[in-house]
Amino acid sequence: MTYGLVLLAALMFGLYNVFIKISADHIQAVLGAVVLQFVAAFIGLAMLSYLHFATPTALTVTNRGLLLSALAGVAIGLVEIISFVIYGRGMAVALGNPLIVGGSLVVTTAVGFVLLREELTPIQFVAIGLVLLGIALLAWSANR
Repeated sequence: MTYGLVLLAALMFGLYNVFIKISADHIQAVLGAVVLQFVAAFIGLAMLSYLHFATPTALTVTNRGLLLSALAGVAIGLVEIISFVIYGRGMAVALGNPLIVGGSLVVTTAVGFVLLREELTPIQFVAIGLVLLGIALLAWSANR
C-alpha cells in the first residue's frame, strides 16, 4: 500500500511540474503560484473536512508541527514561483524537472544523513552519487 502511494505521489508530482511548464507562458509567475496554492488549499480543506466529519480520525497538532508545516509551505511556495519563472524562460520540463528534483534529492538526503542522523547504506551512497552524475550530465548537455 505504501509503495502504491509513492507511485501516486510521483505521478502527481510529475503532472504538477508538467502543468506548471505548460501554464508558465500564459500566467505571471507569482499569480500562477498563488492560484496553484489556493487550489491545493481547497483540496486539503476538503480532505480535512471529510476526515473530520466522515471518519473517527483525531486531529493531531502541536506548535512544532504547525511551525514545520508553515516552513514547508514557505519552501514550496518559493519553489512554485521559481519553477514558473524557469519554465517561463523556456527551459524544457524534461530538463528542468530532473535538475530540480535531482538537486532536491541530494539536499534531502544530506539533511537526513547529517541533521536527522538517518543511516545510509553503501548502495544509497552510490545511488546519490549517480543522481549527482545525472544532474551534471543534464546540465552539461544543456550548455552544449
